[in-house]
Amino acid sequence: SAGSGTSDGGAGRPSAADRARARAARDSAALAARYDAVVAGHPKLAERLGPLRAEVLRHAEAFGGAGKGSPSSSPSPSPSPSGSGAAASGPTPRPVPAKAQDALAELAAAERELADRRTEALLDVPGELARLLASVAAAGAAHVYLLTEAGR
Repeated sequence: SAGSGTSDGGAGRPSAADRARARAARDSAALAARYDAVVAGHPKLAERLGPLRAEVLRHAEAFGGAGKGSPSSSPSPSPSPSGSGAAASGPTPRPVPAKAQDALAELAAAERELADRRTEALLDVPGELARLLASVAAAGAAHVYLLTEAGR
């Protein structure tokens, strides 16, 4: 990719690939937190969303992020209104829609938006990271299907 900072190593700023990898890990962690919030608001969706959430956590780990909790042992399933833990990683979380169908649609939109961003980033990262982004974007597209079409 063009521009400086693509091979800085550890001597200063992280490389563009390292920044992209860290961003992808944060994005996956934030998406997993959104799954947690939806399950907290709609406990009947836990069985359906658990496998998707677990995969999102594996994506965060694949990008070098720390997978937090297992699908069966979330540390705090209820999101705090203050957003104290999530505030550092992004904007204040949106409230979960009251209707389960709307909550699923919102999750599907978040998955779609993230998959689209990852697809756009493919041209700006080196081969191995591009392959990982492509694979995770494809998984996100499958999640969109499972959250929308499969539930009808």
